[in-house]
Amino acid sequence: MPLFQTASAHCDLPCGVYDPAQAKIEAMSVLKSMEKYRDSDDHDFKARCLQIKEERADEVKHHLWVLWTDFFKPHHLEADSSIHELIWNATKAAGEAKKTTDPAKGQELIDLIDQISDKFWATAEGPGAGVYAP
Repeated sequence: MPLFQTASAHCDLPCGVYDPAQAKIEAMSVLKSMEKYRDSDDHDFKARCLQIKEERADEVKHHLWVLWTDFFKPHHLEADSSIHELIWNATKAAGEAKKTTDPAKGQELIDLIDQISDKFWATAEGPGAGVYAP
């Protein structure tokens, strides 16, 4: 029998720390990159804005998936069946944000994450797992 067992989680340790703020910070970066892209005439700067926007949109998806797969449990869905569709819509919105430079799409993503945050903090487990309570 081995001395150590392998475990995995979003942070390589089942720590129990989750927070929609991680997704929101990345989504705000998506929005700000869109705005900076829109407001610039510098080709090289605009290219950097696009790269950062796409990287951050992927990070949004990652953080939403962690919430969906690790934090939210069947009893949360029984209490609020809209959680599944909300996270699905937010994940799709992060993908859509990669396809555009329209700041309105970035704001839509933030608005969806805010709704997820409300549901997260309304759970019995949210206050013990989260870091940045509203």
